[in-house]
Amino acid sequence: MWFEVVLRPDDNGSWLVTAPAFPELVTFGETQEEACGNARNALEEAIAGRIARGEDIPAPLSETSGCGWFVELSALVLLKSALYMLMRDKDWTRADLMRALGRKREHVDRLFRLEHNSRLDSLEAAFRVLGHPLRFDIPFPNAA
Repeated sequence: MWFEVVLRPDDNGSWLVTAPAFPELVTFGETQEEACGNARNALEEAIAGRIARGEDIPAPLSETSGCGWFVELSALVLLKSALYMLMRDKDWTRADLMRALGRKREHVDRLFRLEHNSRLDSLEAAFRVLGHPLRFDIPFPNAA
């Protein structure tokens, strides 16, 4: 999943990066590639900040138009962001999720820490109790 970013040449030869979906995101890089790498890190920080403040996270794009600049989120950040937004949509607190999972608070808190390498089975269980079992649409090549 992708988020659009805008790269503009800055007056000192570097590239300034902003993101339409995240007005708080501003970063830069000496090259366009470095700027996009920094944008990915800044995007993850913006998402983590929104989770910490209890704010909405915009939905990522499912595909890019081919023109412009886009940053791809890691699968783990995407899953944690989606879990957070589903929980908000259901008007659940972390305590509600903790009770539904039968897990301790620290376990549930880690599901929302982007830097924590949560186990897939823990994320699957959380999605399941929210009524959204994880589904993946990954094409398999035809078996011979």
